Amino acid sequence: MAKLYFKYGAMGSSKTAQALITKYNYEENDLKVWLVKPSADTRDGRQILRSRIGLQAQVEIIPPECDVLELFRRTRLGQCDVIIVDECQFMLPEQIDQLRAIVDEHNLPVMCFGLRTDFQCHLFGGSRRLMEVADTIQEIKTICDCGAKATVNARIDAEGYIVTEGAQLMLGGNDSYIAMCHKCWIRGIRERKKIKLHGAPSELDT
Repeated sequence: MAKLYFKYGAMGSSKTAQALITKYNYEENDLKVWLVKPSADTRDGRQILRSRIGLQAQVEIIPPECDVLELFRRTRLGQCDVIIVDECQFMLPEQIDQLRAIVDEHNLPVMCFGLRTDFQCHLFGGSRRLMEVADTIQEIKTICDCGAKATVNARIDAEGYIVTEGAQLMLGGNDSYIAMCHKCWIRGIRERKKIKLHGAPSELDT
């Protein structure tokens, strides 16, 4: 029996890489994959899904006005064996319900990869709905620089300080975000500590 899966992790936890590896594993067994991502994520271009380690694949873009169930029935019914969704946190809650309907009505597995919470530790709309309706919820773990499990997607400004206000959606990677444990996140805010982003030059390098 098919299931709706939600696999979430903090920034840098290899979510996209795992989505692409999952796609490869299905295709290696001669199964057809429908790989999609919401149109809010345009960092790698509108037709490319790319991981930090260099894996990439063609992807179909899902705009917010799209009825995913109707699109599936019109273009993919009988043409795929699994649906893989990356950056699922940007899907609308009603689109998550449409994915749920594909699982229930067409017995097709749907695997969603994405963030659970934003830079303020608030659930994204798509992630909240997945927490409510997914059959299987799995955390993809990564660590804070202190060694503890990272759970917070800290947004860092150009001066190196943690951002606590602003729009929920601001695309970025290692240049704008870093995964932290909650304790380090709170300490960084209270002490107004400068945070070194991964891949950024240190003061000794400048």
